[in-house]
Amino acid sequence: MTTEHLLDAPHITSRQQWWALTARGLGSLLRSGEVILALIAPAFLAVCFYLPLRSIMNQYPGMNYAQFLMPIITLQSISFVASSAAMRSSFDRAHGINTRFRTMPMHISIPALARISTSLVLLAIALCCATAVCLVIGWRPQGGVSGTVGLYAIAVAVGAAVALIADGIGLLASSPEATSQALALPVLILGMLSTGFVPESQFPDWIAPFARNQPVSQFANAMRAFNENTATPSVILPAVWWFIGLFVLGAVLLYLGMRKAQR
Repeated sequence: MTTEHLLDAPHITSRQQWWALTARGLGSLLRSGEVILALIAPAFLAVCFYLPLRSIMNQYPGMNYAQFLMPIITLQSISFVASSAAMRSSFDRAHGINTRFRTMPMHISIPALARISTSLVLLAIALCCATAVCLVIGWRPQGGVSGTVGLYAIAVAVGAAVALIADGIGLLASSPEATSQALALPVLILGMLSTGFVPESQFPDWIAPFARNQPVSQFANAMRAFNENTATPSVILPAVWWFIGLFVLGAVLLYLGMRKAQR
């Protein structure tokens, strides 16, 4: 190819690069079956927790277990998005995709932005699937338009923050296997030791403070408050502070991961 032909080649903008990589990620979602898993995950939680526990939990005064369980089903669906985001970035690093990107006239942030965009699409799918499952088991929005918007605003914000964290972990971890291990234990502990599945009063005294104050519980409490139209600053602010902390952590991890990918 002559120098003239090189000079006449069309210039590819950053937006076009971002869209090409995002389309690649979306295609991977369909081929890998992650969309199907996004539906299976909340359905699995409903089968494992709602069906065996509803008769017991509904005996508590004022308890509607379908209403109570909705936030944790949604948050656990978000954790699936985080796992997917981490594995996606880890596989790109392990398979040399990031090395190829370094040889291209592409800004360092474009691959990360494309992966996060893909994760946000998967997040939207996961939230729709979680909502459908919750509606099937008997959940109904009761907070009006503002309450429902607030509930899903928390879910979207948390999903975006954990996608950042997961993407950074995937870039920093030594292998996809290490990435899976780094995410599995925190997700399991924070999910099970939260007020998402049972009220705080059901925890032993020695662990109740942790269960009450950890982020999953605070997010679940805030989502319930919006759904019940009882949201107050004292309930919402802890969730906001946890979100800010997770977002900052995600930004730092992603920055460090992108720096590592450029070495």
